[in-house]
Amino acid sequence: MVKKLFQDDRLVIFDGATGTSLQELGWSTGQPADVCNMVKPELVEYLNKSYADAGADVITSNTFGSNTFKLKPFGYTPEEVIKKAVSIARRAAGTRPVALSVGPLGKLLGPMGDMTFDDAYSEFAVQMKAGQEAGVDLILIQTMTDLYEAKAAVIAARENTNLPVICTMTFQKNGRTMMGNDPESVLTVLEALGVDALGVSCSLGPDALMPIVKIFTENARVPVLVQPNAGLPELKDGKAVYALTPEYFAEAAEKIADMGAKLIGGCCGTNPSFTKALSSRLGGRKWKKRDVPAATKIASGRQTIILDKEFHTVGQRINPGGRPDLTRAVKEMDLNLFFEEAMLQKQSGAEILDINVFVENTDEAETMYKTVEFIQSMLPVPMVIDSADPRALEAGAKAYNGKPVLSSVNGSNDSLEKVLPIVKKYGTAVIGRTVDEAGIPDTAEGRLKIAEKILEAALAYGIKREDLIIDCIVESEASVPGRDEITLEALRLIKKELGLKTILGISSISYGSSNRERLNAEFLKKALEAGLDLAVLDPMEQETADVISELK
Repeated sequence: MVKKLFQDDRLVIFDGATGTSLQELGWSTGQPADVCNMVKPELVEYLNKSYADAGADVITSNTFGSNTFKLKPFGYTPEEVIKKAVSIARRAAGTRPVALSVGPLGKLLGPMGDMTFDDAYSEFAVQMKAGQEAGVDLILIQTMTDLYEAKAAVIAARENTNLPVICTMTFQKNGRTMMGNDPESVLTVLEALGVDALGVSCSLGPDALMPIVKIFTENARVPVLVQPNAGLPELKDGKAVYALTPEYFAEAAEKIADMGAKLIGGCCGTNPSFTKALSSRLGGRKWKKRDVPAATKIASGRQTIILDKEFHTVGQRINPGGRPDLTRAVKEMDLNLFFEEAMLQKQSGAEILDINVFVENTDEAETMYKTVEFIQSMLPVPMVIDSADPRALEAGAKAYNGKPVLSSVNGSNDSLEKVLPIVKKYGTAVIGRTVDEAGIPDTAEGRLKIAEKILEAALAYGIKREDLIIDCIVESEASVPGRDEITLEALRLIKKELGLKTILGISSISYGSSNRERLNAEFLKKALEAGLDLAVLDPMEQETADVISELK
């Protein structure tokens, strides 16, 4: 029954607000609404039953703030409150599905706050496990203000339950969340993490949310949930009053349905009368589903790049190999130098930054985590997390607030088994290098065969084909003359036979050669003619920059 919420062609009505509705019913103790489950369960059951009677297809548990940070001061645990709330909602819902409401933890994650990603994950995991044990039908992560916190919540739900997961964010008048996340990046990251539906809730009324809803409905490949407030509240006699009437709210919601939203409900200021108006106006309507084509996307928390549209560059200069200054920076954890390199590359035209921090006899995973966290705190740019160590890849993926590219996996069984689970867990894209236990094939067909193996393994892990980018491997012209043509032929074959995006490390062609900049630029021209999608290069090389400038 729950799967139909996402798969059939029927519009689904969610219920409305819990906190403000309980206040309307007399809950005014100054304690969180979640405590009402324990001291006045009849009030919660009356509200849940009222929503069911009003026509809601899904009943939400009164557990929005049921985490340790919010409940401990009042002597309760998340487990006991969630168990009680779900039992109440289940009685009131009858045969309707019950959703576990999970809200923000109320603490900021690093580097803005003192809560780590692992701490957030652990706290959310407690709630997810308790919800599943109590018998909910789906997880509703809602009204999140920080995409990074939402990432921790979604992963916790995926790893600790077998339930469908919905995640909604809340946006301000400027079209971004409180932490600056834009709708395109929210959509890109949540879809990559594997949510069953995504959307927007709270903060604004339905009219103000429509520009955000438009972005979601036109670009999301999963169903969209919209839960507006009953307008913006105004203080009257010391109380927050919401101006919209149920009838106006339902009329605006009809426009939202026409835009392609499948799941519609209410948030602050709405109550069962709003749900009744929604049900009367929209009940039985068909979902206006949009067919959105697959696209290769990567994103920071504030910027999304769609790799299908044009050629893109990856700056390679954050790499201690051959750089004594960066080697020293790693050993001394002087992250300012990495940030300076990031800024210089960005200013020179790099759209994506490759982050490589390998230095012998250092903790690469720890350095990767801190470097990614530090750079993105000041420069939220899409990144390639670059390492041969799966531990460092996972550390970078965990630290990253967005959807990065992991570099890399290869055709060896060991690499596939260690790297692909990380890609799946953190919702990343991944570079597949056409090398295996036997080395780099000396034919284009051999490299194609390895690419096919990587693709087959990625699909088996549930990784989408558009999230695999193939590196046909550039070899030094000075060491193995003539192999550049094999690389380019392999690139053409992979694009023709597999339809995958491609990437090359341009500077590898000139290792050991004189006049490296000229050789790099000439090879880049050939690669672009062969259909290259991304190039890892030094954006500060003038001749290379000239080639890119001519292209754009």
